[in-house]
Amino acid sequence: MAQFQIYSGFSLVGWSAFENGDPSMGVAFGNFEPAEGYHVIENECRSNHSDQSSLNLSVQTVDGMTIPCAGVSILDYSQPLEDRCIEVSILGMAHSLYQELFPRQVAM
Repeated sequence: MAQFQIYSGFSLVGWSAFENGDPSMGVAFGNFEPAEGYHVIENECRSNHSDQSSLNLSVQTVDGMTIPCAGVSILDYSQPLEDRCIEVSILGMAHSLYQELFPRQVAM
């Protein structure tokens, strides 16, 4: 499975394979693996699950293409669960791009 890079501005904050999704909604989501830069935004991802637009989150393919979408969110539930439980979502991708990036999810 491809690993996508997640950025906050120009800072790499983590990776995900986006192993789940809803093709009809243009939504892909999956486990988030933090990078060193995650500590800068970690508190916001734990405490703010409604509007993370100030984090300027984006997702890039392994080729460096930024995925155009309506938004990206990182939901960190690690503290209340006392275990690393972080999910990242891409929201509102165009169907043609979704098919190209996540063909397994479209085929299901």
